[in-house]
Amino acid sequence: MTDRRLAIDAWESLFRAQHEVFDEISCDFDETTLTQAEYDVLLTVTRGEGMTARLRDVTANMLISQPSVSRLVDRMASRGLISKCADPDDGRGALVRATVEGAAAFRKVASTHGRSIADRMSLLDDDELAQLRDLTAKLRTRQESC
Repeated sequence: MTDRRLAIDAWESLFRAQHEVFDEISCDFDETTLTQAEYDVLLTVTRGEGMTARLRDVTANMLISQPSVSRLVDRMASRGLISKCADPDDGRGALVRATVEGAAAFRKVASTHGRSIADRMSLLDDDELAQLRDLTAKLRTRQESC
């Protein structure tokens, strides 16, 4: 049986580490044309085939509600960062595609942001990074809701 106090200590440490690292690397967006949320949308979209993703996949990768993602995507489309159209394979869904401008803005920030993440995470060696990745993936597999 899991030690309750140890579980709470581990959770608090994980939460604080995530919060502190996120705060440290969020300055990567201070002088860019993209917000962190816009970057996250473009991260999902640019990884898709033809720099396209289903809106539901974008939503699944975000830490904000579906209505908030929809409003964000609409704002990004009006800024010319992405385009949005009906999904021909799902009449209720939508496809989101990075524009040339959106992909360029993403690449510009991604280089700096990736360097910041790598620098911050360099406190861990490759074995520790792999272990951290695997442990956090394990924690994410159990998704019971309240």
